[in-house]
Amino acid sequence: MSKFIIHYSLHFLVPLLISFLFFKQNWKIIYLIFLSSMLVDLDHLIANPIFQENRCSINFHPLHTYFACGIYFTGLFFKKTRVIALALLFHMLTDFIDCYL
Repeated sequence: MSKFIIHYSLHFLVPLLISFLFFKQNWKIIYLIFLSSMLVDLDHLIANPIFQENRCSINFHPLHTYFACGIYFTGLFFKKTRVIALALLFHMLTDFIDCYL
């Protein structure tokens, strides 16, 4: 149960805190971008089985690979993609932490 609480707090509550603390003027839009980063989880639908309780998403699903993380990291260097890149990398960090809980 604690793994569940930690995982979803990192997906929903911490991004809200990050948005509010670091992007005060546009925190609602930034929070929506962080929430939209969860669309990368659609790649779970092509796994067989779709859900496996103790499977680590990192480097298993196509949009959760180290290669994909490298692309997300590259997005940090461009102003237009910086926030979504940050959101995607935070999503990957959350899933990475989940692998070790």
